[in-house]
Amino acid sequence: MPTRGVAIGRLMDQMIRIEIAARDPESAIRELAAVDVGRQWSSRRTGDEYSFRYSAVGDDEVTIRRSRIRGLLRGLVPPGDDHVVRWTTDGSVVIDAAGARFELRHDEPVLSPSDREYVFVGTDHDQRLVHLGRAFVEIVAAERYGAASGPLVFDRVRVVDDAALGPWREALGALSRALRDGVESDAWVSAKHAAAEAFLTMFPPRLDALPAELSSPRNARLKSVVEYLHAHVRDSIAVADLADVAGLSVRSVQESFARVLGVSPLTYLREIRLDRVRDDLLALDPQSVTVGDVARRWGFAHLGRFSAAYVDRFGEYPKQTLRR
Repeated sequence: MPTRGVAIGRLMDQMIRIEIAARDPESAIRELAAVDVGRQWSSRRTGDEYSFRYSAVGDDEVTIRRSRIRGLLRGLVPPGDDHVVRWTTDGSVVIDAAGARFELRHDEPVLSPSDREYVFVGTDHDQRLVHLGRAFVEIVAAERYGAASGPLVFDRVRVVDDAALGPWREALGALSRALRDGVESDAWVSAKHAAAEAFLTMFPPRLDALPAELSSPRNARLKSVVEYLHAHVRDSIAVADLADVAGLSVRSVQESFARVLGVSPLTYLREIRLDRVRDDLLALDPQSVTVGDVARRWGFAHLGRFSAAYVDRFGEYPKQTLRR
């Protein structure tokens, strides 16, 4: 039978607290379904003893979480409104997002792919997580970079350097201490802000420079479309989707792109994707990734056409870029 600590709920109208535990796989699945942290969960024993615990505490903007299991747990995690930093201290956790598969290394924070569904597989693990609300991070990023708040795009393959880990660990300690005073305290507000700052240091957002022509007030609707493309570059996008974003007709969107930027909307999207591929090829280890892996990650399904477009844009083959 499962055991519960403080049930999922809110205290002081703001505080979020979840505490669930189970001693058998069937109870663990029921408990996970009740707190809505994923779907299609399955679990099984890996030894004689089975145990599962999941906890979360914080508020709508930041929660500190922990997942522990002696057994195997597998499920689907849907896209969400939080940026999720996770790391393990024991066992194995594997994330598989649209074929991009990686295993967490102990004590090395990674950023979950919260913009799309992924498969989670954990075995005999002790996992720590911090959920930061997307809107909250955008506000802190706007303060930090002096820009209007809006959707942020992160480099999920980035390896966190040691210099960034120090402030992150300090921020985690401050969050834990501030919880003693409650989520309405000044200490908690300050600790949350410091955690978001440390998060942005570990995972700097891509600050794509928009064409200068978009700074004109008369191009405000076109600018909103271009910003949407930069923020949803992995998604399958039709011109009709862009028309909905701008509140214009499909023809007006096409004409605006041609008049101001000299290309079609989908050509502009392809150029963004090519730029993202090049950034990854320059940053990744050629021994651990292939050109095809990176191209598919950014939405290129036909590798022959992708390679030709890459050469046309950058004057070299993608394999040459990866081997630099």
